[in-house]
Amino acid sequence: MIFFFGTRPGETQSKYLPNIACDHCQQTGTLTVHQTPNFIHFFWIKIYKIGTFRQAECSHCKKVYFKDEFTPQMNAALD
Repeated sequence: MIFFFGTRPGETQSKYLPNIACDHCQQTGTLTVHQTPNFIHFFWIKIYKIGTFRQAECSHCKKVYFKDEFTPQMNAALD
């Protein structure tokens, strides 16, 4: 019998942060956060969420912030 299991990403969601300033260029309202959940699957059925990949990008200076680089203001806006 063959079993198909592993991990695969879910659907990416984007959220605009209108009142948060970019730490690099100091422009307000230019940050967009992209979140992609990661799931354990069995026969292509999502079983359990094991984590979320987050990154923010400034549309003005193109600086990318990874999850561990988020400011407290960015984290507060996402919660």
